[in-house]
Amino acid sequence: MDVALGNIKVLDLTRTLAGPFCTMFLADMGADVVKVEEPSLGDETRSWTPFWNGVSTQFLAFNRNKRSITLNLKDRRAVDVALQLAKGADVLVESFRPDALNKLGLGYDVVNRENPSIIYCSISGFGTTGPMGAKPGYDLIVQGYGGLMDLTGEPDGPPVRVGYSMVDLFTGMMAYGAVLTALIAREQSGRGQYLEASLFESLVAAMSYHAVGFFATGNEPKRAGSGHPTIVPYQAFPTSDGQFILGCANDGLWRRLCNALDCEELIADPRFKTNTDRVRNKDEIVKILSDIFSNRRTSEWLHIISEAGIPCGPIQNIPQVLADAQVEARAMIASVPHPNITNLRMPACP
Repeated sequence: MDVALGNIKVLDLTRTLAGPFCTMFLADMGADVVKVEEPSLGDETRSWTPFWNGVSTQFLAFNRNKRSITLNLKDRRAVDVALQLAKGADVLVESFRPDALNKLGLGYDVVNRENPSIIYCSISGFGTTGPMGAKPGYDLIVQGYGGLMDLTGEPDGPPVRVGYSMVDLFTGMMAYGAVLTALIAREQSGRGQYLEASLFESLVAAMSYHAVGFFATGNEPKRAGSGHPTIVPYQAFPTSDGQFILGCANDGLWRRLCNALDCEELIADPRFKTNTDRVRNKDEIVKILSDIFSNRRTSEWLHIISEAGIPCGPIQNIPQVLADAQVEARAMIASVPHPNITNLRMPACP
């Protein structure tokens, strides 16, 4: 089968999550990825639980389709081996602390001198310049520093970490997109280039409408639980046996919902007529809807609201998602060959 990156060679000097996520997608698209690990421990995710037949599931989740070698980059001979690999590579992705590879003799200037067409991508916590440039940054640290935790959780509760390592994953995808863009640019210019992706900058970019809204109004965004700061109703609601998610993102859907609930009087109510009105009177309409929804089971409401053409859905746990018919229909679970695990399965490239 032809693969888009079948002629691309990648030297992977990354570890933990963001960098390996980037290089795994390059590998999924056919690139020959050689991952370099340090001899004693390897990528630190190899020691993170849980384990599957002695192999860390965290390591498995981010390193499929790669080849791997160990090099002690504190030894000059190992650095020379890495440079030789870089000479033959199209892409180098690294996630060392800023300036660490420069000190080891594997910084961009050195590698570019050996291979002017290489695309060299550095992934870091905060970028390589500025007052935070030298600081290390894991996903959790940046979730806090970058405002994501402050916006996550219930309004009267403490800041909460997002359940996935979303900053790592988003940064890995940003780096992946940057590398692909640079490969296209090289086709036009014949030159490689230096790229940076940082967890903090990725999170600032993802702040999007929260930031623009603050610039426009000066109002600090606040935690809203499952709700949304500018769309109502757009959140989880309680039922007689659980909760479900409802998304009325425009006034047409709101009118459909009122009709489906046999609450046509709410359509004409001036407190709730437009989305702006409903945001202004959020507490009142959420209380009204919560009282209505608490009288029936989740499955009943999902049927009624779906039949009316209104976006809604259950709140599923991870086992339910992995067994979901849509996941199966879209082939989103990959079976991956592995020497120690006969039935290795993991989420596929989307």
